[in-house]
Amino acid sequence: MKRGLFEHYLGEEPCYGFSLLELLLVVAIIMVLATFYWAPSKTNRQAALRIACQQNLQKLYIALEIYANDHAGALPKVASARNSAEALDVLVPRYTAETSLFICPASDDRPLNGGGPLKTKKISYAYYMGRALTNAAQALMTDNQVDSLPKVAGQTTFSNDGNPPGNNHGKLGGNLLFCDGHVEQIPPNTPVALDLDKGERLLNP
Repeated sequence: MKRGLFEHYLGEEPCYGFSLLELLLVVAIIMVLATFYWAPSKTNRQAALRIACQQNLQKLYIALEIYANDHAGALPKVASARNSAEALDVLVPRYTAETSLFICPASDDRPLNGGGPLKTKKISYAYYMGRALTNAAQALMTDNQVDSLPKVAGQTTFSNDGNPPGNNHGKLGGNLLFCDGHVEQIPPNTPVALDLDKGERLLNP
């Protein structure tokens, strides 16, 4: 049989392709590289959880807004409330039946499964009781804070080391829902004052 030019110069029989082992090795390497390239990083996951938390707060704002419309502008206020769940209990189920909104997706708090009033559960968010929606520049709800005291700009509001309290988002800070409905993400040390006026209380979970 007459050999082709390629075989002529090589001086040997032609190579017809890769072995099965070589093909499997190449496929395995491609899969590993693709996993590294497309797999979501820890940073991306944390960012997604913060966004999901913001969406929770914005949906809760709608429930609070509807409540206020039904109560001459007043927001939930329970004089004997010891925590935010006891004050916000009036929202469920009339103003929202979606109790998952009360749990920050980045926190270690358990889902609110089953029936029963909200006030018997532990939620993830703090609530500034006594405020009105007209106070646009003030925070209305936030992620769990380190304590229930007022804070000046620069003061620690959320956990600095990732340990409780105030660690819904580890040591990355937390979200603030303002009385006008917008949400801001801030670092552990608040860049804005979170003070309390007369008749207002910060209720942590």
